[in-house]
Amino acid sequence: MKRALASLLICLSTTPVVAQDASPTPPGDVDEGVSLLQEGAKLLLKGLMANMEPAMQDMSRAITEMQPALKDLLAMMGDVSKYHAPELLENGDIILRHKTPAELAPKAPEIDL
Repeated sequence: MKRALASLLICLSTTPVVAQDASPTPPGDVDEGVSLLQEGAKLLLKGLMANMEPAMQDMSRAITEMQPALKDLLAMMGDVSKYHAPELLENGDIILRHKTPAELAPKAPEIDL
């Protein structure tokens, strides 16, 4: 038992401690790695923007075309806060229910104790 304990202590004392750094990395390597990551992120975002540009232009045109109809709908509805959230029925219809006057009444402020 004493021999096993002695050999264990010798083995543990010869290995470097985790806090000891056998080969310190030069600071240039870390800076170079960070700059490479930044450059890769820039290239990725440029590629995504190039791919998304046609879709964004199409969406812009669609919104421009829908603007008059949306203005008419908003004028017809009035204040949107007077309605509940839209409900989807089983047959696929979407309904907008008016809130009752009790639901529209302002709530009393809460009292902090």
